[in-house]
Order: sequence, then C-alpha cells, then structure tokens
Amino acid sequence: MGKVTGFLEIDRQERTYRPAGERVRHFKEFIIPLDDPGVKRQAARCMDCGIPYCHTGCPVNNQIPDWNDLVYHSDWEEASRDLHSTNNFPEVTGRVCPAPCEEACTLNIEDVPVTIKTIECAIADKAFEHGWIAPQPPDVKTGKRVAIVGSGPAGLAAAQQLARAGHDVHVFEKHAKPGGLLRYGIPDFKMEKGIIDVRVEQMEAEGVTFHTNCHVGSDTSVEELEETHDALLLAGGSEAPRDLPVEGRELDGIHFAMNFLPQQNRRVSGEPLGDIEEITADGKHVVVIGGGDTGSDCIGTSFRQGALSVAQLEILSKPPEHEDKALTWPHWPLKLRTSSSQAEGAERDWSVMTTKLTGSNGTVEKLHCVRVDGDMQRVEGSDFELKADLVLLAMGFVHPVHDGMITQLGLDLDGRGNVLANDMDYSTSRGKVFAAGDMRRGQSLVVWAIREGRQAAHAIDAFLMGSSDLPR
Repeated sequence: MGKVTGFLEIDRQERTYRPAGERVRHFKEFIIPLDDPGVKRQAARCMDCGIPYCHTGCPVNNQIPDWNDLVYHSDWEEASRDLHSTNNFPEVTGRVCPAPCEEACTLNIEDVPVTIKTIECAIADKAFEHGWIAPQPPDVKTGKRVAIVGSGPAGLAAAQQLARAGHDVHVFEKHAKPGGLLRYGIPDFKMEKGIIDVRVEQMEAEGVTFHTNCHVGSDTSVEELEETHDALLLAGGSEAPRDLPVEGRELDGIHFAMNFLPQQNRRVSGEPLGDIEEITADGKHVVVIGGGDTGSDCIGTSFRQGALSVAQLEILSKPPEHEDKALTWPHWPLKLRTSSSQAEGAERDWSVMTTKLTGSNGTVEKLHCVRVDGDMQRVEGSDFELKADLVLLAMGFVHPVHDGMITQLGLDLDGRGNVLANDMDYSTSRGKVFAAGDMRRGQSLVVWAIREGRQAAHAIDAFLMGSSDLPR
C-alpha cells in the first residue's frame, strides 16, 4: 500500500488533455502526464484493502498495490521490475487499456479510484527514460523452433516469453512492420508507434526473428511452417467485420473502419497505402455506425483529417450516466462513457437503426434511420435522415478470417467462429498448433491479448520441454 491515510487526505487527480482545438491539428499523443510528485501522491492513495479487488479487474494479474507502494517510496526501478514481471508492455496498457482495475478499486465505491492506469504509464515511461528496459537473452538455447503467426499484443507477448525461455522464435506478420492492431488499428494520437519500435528492437536482441510482408496461408505455406517448427501459435486478430446488410450498402463512400484507420496510420509512418482505395474524411459529413472504441477512433481520425461534421450512431439504448455500485462493483459496469475523441465535437445518438443508404452517381449522400425500443423493435413515426458523404462501419468483428490459414489447417471452430482452444493449454484440434488472443477468444482488449500470449507461451514451453518455469 502507499500512505496509510493517503486515501483520506489526497484527492484523485488524473492526467489531463491538451485542448481539443489544439490536439485535432495533429496525430501526436496529447495526454499531459503528472509530474513525479503528483504520481507519488496518487500512489499514496492506494489502501490496505486486505483483499485487493483491483486484482479481480486486471487480466494480466498486475501486482498493483505493490508497485503503488514502491512509487510512493520513490523506488521507481523496482516498481518497473515488479510491473514487468506480469506485463510485457505496460507502456501500451498504460495508454490504451480501459482500466478495469480502476472499476474494481475499493475507492471506486465512492467514484474516486486510485489512478492505476496513470501510475502504470508513468512507471513504464520512466523505465524507458532511464534505460531500465534492456534485452534479456536466454543463457541457454533449447534448440526448439516456434513459429508465431501475428505480431499483435498476443503474438508479441508470447514471442518475448518463449525467446527468454531459450526457444528460437519466428514471428510472421502480413503487414510491413510488426505490431498488428497496435500499429495499424490504434491511432497515433492514442499511442505513437515509436513505442512498438523500441520493443521490437529489444525482442530482436533477445533472439526473436520477425518476418514481415509475410501473409501465412496466402503467400507463405502454413504446412511449411508446421514442418519446419516444433510448435505453431496462431495469434492473429478477429478481423472479419460485422457488415450492414441494408439497401444501398454497395454505394461508394461506405467503408469498414478497419479499411479507414490503418490508412491514416500508414500516412503518419510514411508507408505506402497499397492498392486499396484511398479513404479520407476531409471536407465531408461523416457518420460512424457503432458506439465502441473502434468507432471512437474513427471520430478522432475524421476530425484530424478535416471532417465538416461527425455523427456516431449506436443501436443500443443510451446507458445510465452512473452505475448502481451495489449491483455492479467490482465488475465492469454498463454506464455512459465519453472518450477524448467523442469530446472533440461528435454528435452521438442511441437507439438508432439504419434502414437504407441512398445517393446519386453511385456515391452515398444520405443515411435513412429509425429509432428502436429496448427490444430492437421500430418505433413508429420515428424515421429520420442524416447527411452522409462518408459512412464508417464500426460495429465490431465476428471472428477471425477463415479463408487461407485456418481453412488450410482444418481447425475446429467454436460456436462463434473462433479457433477452438481452451485457456489452459491453448492447444487446437491439430497437434502442435496453438491459438491465443482474439483468434481464440474473439474481439477483446489488448490486456486480454497480453495475458493469453503469456499463458500460451507457458503452455508451449511445457509442451516442448515437459515442464515450464515461465509465469502463467
């Protein structure tokens, strides 16, 4: 814990944002971090709960009270060691995790949880600043080869763990650079990509080999990977998007969010956009369909590209502004949340169903909508229209793409179309083939991907060696 009476004496203070009018002019991160004394004061608020409920909200099992206490006592380096013992990439989760640990914090019963995410990010950033993030190559190599398909957070976490266990790890990524959705999905204004580059350099020094522009199942044979490696981990994303099957869907100007967002990431990094149609919100009235994080990322990106207006539609009812703590705590509650991108000027609307899209000369111009009740039934007489020059579909993802690698391997799937594997040994229906992250559990959070990558690494190490000393 931090200071014994800290939670009584010190108010919660969170990081702040640069003004919206300033931050929408660029794609750089805009969070203003607390100074060291401010972070220490926030760490001092951590209580001696007896049972640290924050642990119930943290998928990677971060030892939150421990590193809060270390920060309070200015032992930042030991705090970094503690934090990295459970989380390979705290600089990522400290930026983009929704912080279920804070919802589970005992102080959240009174809506003033410890600023766990802020403290975590401060520890990670200070570790980079002081050079405490160093390669940890193994003392002994095992002679075993492991192939990992996908370099998102699950694949990267598994690769780092397995390399440190002494295995020869090869990561295959279909895009030009490693990082998966960390690089090509999350906008730079939420997380600049130099963070990924530093970690990739560290992992290469630990023995991980990255093969980029290598689409397994398309231009690289998955059977060859099986033959030349002792184990194969599938750690790709859940990339089959949920579509909008309505009249007018074929019009130009209607795009999946994950065709829109990666293009901007490539512009920022100077990568070519490729052969796909260029999509931009500049000078357009944008409608985003879908109320989650992906939709929010589309909003922030659209404003920065110069959109005239942005509206976000959600088919579900508007959540309550405050949850009933007696019913929800310490679990993740359903309540109204406003992201930094939404706060930049988006018009949000709930209980809205799109009925059709219309336009002229083959290009979308209008979105036709109707309001629905809590049972998703139309409310008579509630039809309305929205001007739309660009429609972005951000309604989530249904399962991994089956064509190619998954079909070629003939893997069993679960009822939702994900690769079937349990969360104990992560093995699939095919010998020596494992699956983790979104490919196994479906669309989820980065923190769950890191957890599954670490646990899959433990399972693969035990499979190859008979037992494993890697943490699970």
